[in-house]
Amino acid sequence: MEIKDRILYLVAGIVVMTGLALVVLSGHRGTRIENSGEISGGSEAPVAAGSQAADFKLEKLDGTTVSLESLRGKVVFLNVWATWCEPCREEMPSMETLYDDFRKNKDFVMLAVSQDTKGRAAVAPYVAKNGYQFTILLDPENKIGETYDVSGVPETFIIDRKGQIVAHHMGAFDWSRPDVRDALQQLLDSKQGRKG
Repeated sequence: MEIKDRILYLVAGIVVMTGLALVVLSGHRGTRIENSGEISGGSEAPVAAGSQAADFKLEKLDGTTVSLESLRGKVVFLNVWATWCEPCREEMPSMETLYDDFRKNKDFVMLAVSQDTKGRAAVAPYVAKNGYQFTILLDPENKIGETYDVSGVPETFIIDRKGQIVAHHMGAFDWSRPDVRDALQQLLDSKQGRKG
């Protein structure tokens, strides 16, 4: 079995088992956005992996832009969230911990895509207040939500060096867990898809 397959099974197993535990222990943990625009409780979803991640180009808080294509050859942690989402606020400290673990690795990128319709005005004060250091992208028009078929927030996609989605998780999650860190490290250690 190739290392990519082993990593895929490991990440999928972690997410599925944790998702099942979260459903059993805490019931509805995500915030789902219905077509009507109303918000209701959502539950964990199974891993959806294997498809190519669609390219996008969004503005960062500092006004510069980033595209997924420009990150090819890196492992990308793509989280979709909003400041008004309680489960998002719950999981963000664990994202910061994970980011701190990998911030020196030039091949790891964490992107948190805000779905706040008020954009920078809503997001910048929240990020500053909490001291988050990972990259925040602004998506007030919900382009990522539509492109990635996001049904609620928070929702997270792990994208490998080739731009393939290797894990997909819906709902709040403790991203600081050692098994998550180990799985990401294995993904980073894989030479497949690395530029240069």
